[in-house]
Amino acid sequence: MARARSAYLGVGSRTVGIPQSVQEDPRQVPNSAGGFGFKLDDQARLGRFLVLGSDAPTYYATARELTKDNAQVVVRMAVEDGTTLVNTIVAISQSGRAPKNDAALFALAVAASFGNDETRKLALSSLPKVARIGTHLFQFAGYVETFRGWGRGLRKAVADWYLDRDVDSMAYQVLKYRQRGGWSHRDLLRLAHPETAEEARRTLFDFVCRREVSAEAMAAVPMLEGFAKAQQEGADIPALIREYRLAWEMLPDEAMNKRATWDALLDVGVPQTALMRQLPRLTNLEMLSGKGSRVDEVTAQLIDPEKLRRGRVHPVNVLIAQRTYASGHGIKGSTVWQPVRKVADALDAAFYAAYGAVEPTGKRLLLALDVSGSMMTQISGLPISCREATAALALVTANVEKDYTIVGFTSADGRGWSRQAALTELSISPRQRLEDAINVVSSLPFGGTDCSLPFRVAKQKGWEIDGVVTYTDNETWAGEVHTHVALNDYRRASGIMTRSVVVGMTANEVSVADPSDPASMDCVGFDSALPNLVSDFLRA
Repeated sequence: MARARSAYLGVGSRTVGIPQSVQEDPRQVPNSAGGFGFKLDDQARLGRFLVLGSDAPTYYATARELTKDNAQVVVRMAVEDGTTLVNTIVAISQSGRAPKNDAALFALAVAASFGNDETRKLALSSLPKVARIGTHLFQFAGYVETFRGWGRGLRKAVADWYLDRDVDSMAYQVLKYRQRGGWSHRDLLRLAHPETAEEARRTLFDFVCRREVSAEAMAAVPMLEGFAKAQQEGADIPALIREYRLAWEMLPDEAMNKRATWDALLDVGVPQTALMRQLPRLTNLEMLSGKGSRVDEVTAQLIDPEKLRRGRVHPVNVLIAQRTYASGHGIKGSTVWQPVRKVADALDAAFYAAYGAVEPTGKRLLLALDVSGSMMTQISGLPISCREATAALALVTANVEKDYTIVGFTSADGRGWSRQAALTELSISPRQRLEDAINVVSSLPFGGTDCSLPFRVAKQKGWEIDGVVTYTDNETWAGEVHTHVALNDYRRASGIMTRSVVVGMTANEVSVADPSDPASMDCVGFDSALPNLVSDFLRA
């Protein structure tokens, strides 16, 4: 395959056919950009929604429109196939495949409200599998209360959430995650009325509900005792952290900017996600450089694959942490720090490690990045756009492959936007920092979206390609021929049964992948299982 770096590759050989702005197949439906694509079935749409969410607008659709469309899918599945709905929610949530758990909690609330008796029972019994921490429970309560009242089944499910864990684990939950979105544990305990014969658990409930608790009773719940002592004036916070293994959320605000506090927290263990969020603070406290630096143990934890897996750390959250830390300032610019290179490098490595071991395909691959204006929408409402994410996703595959080319759909004039789209080979590789590769993509001039270009250009250049992976929002409209037609035309011309993977980057209802083509696959962008799914499919 041609290997020129950052080379303009052209617009592809001309193919006589039906343009993308006209329906080519009766199974196709209009997309939001004026083109046509294949409509996804409810199961596929559910997967996109659970992983990508719909709380950020796209270029062509508002967040409200996307949420309404996806909610209709979830309600329809709750009514027609509740078991599949709930099992899918649990599988994606428990495996940490989505960067945020919000969509799973929303969908579970829908299942618990609109399904039949069996579906509602299954949904409520699955609550602890999806709402694993106190924050999740508050989110679920907020969602479910908009759909239904607090009947016996819902009250029992929430009560069981408080009763089924051991007392020490429950103390950790109620003290670490105290309130969110207008909800608190006191609110939920008053609604659910969990009954317990355990003195220690009753003490914990009394404390949460602001009833009087004696020092003697509090001593039976060690973390509760430690929390209470930490709130007292003049408390020895580092000693209390080490004795009671307190989390940073349990400490008074004035203790948070003291190095001794964080030395103690690191000694007892800071969870993986919390550690990434606190890197700027640790940097400003000079704990990651200079005398007494703890940078080696911190970076070792950041890249530890097992800790990433146990903490359900999603790669997109690592990517955001890396970009934020390397920038040296917070999103709103209120906090600044001088990044430590060793930490920034560790976050780069952690991004790849968060996907787990990815087996190379050994195939000749073309990785095609949609960098059009419509890809500027954020993923799951997080501070990274679909356009920027395509570069990071492509590099995960490139990191393990030997024979690949990365291309972008750009403007044909190479300077600014033009209606005519072209293909340009990109000078990015895993040897670069993630931030540098993302910046290359972010600066590209984009044109009209035409996902047929990889196949048309490959035919024109005589490339031999075993697999094409296209990262796109599927809002393709500018091509003179449909993508699946161009793929089949390339197969005929090359004699290669090229496989096509379409990675959907937004939670809409269309795909350019032909669902009847066994050598084509549609999948969800930023699913943490994505690289291995793609690798397995391309090797088949």
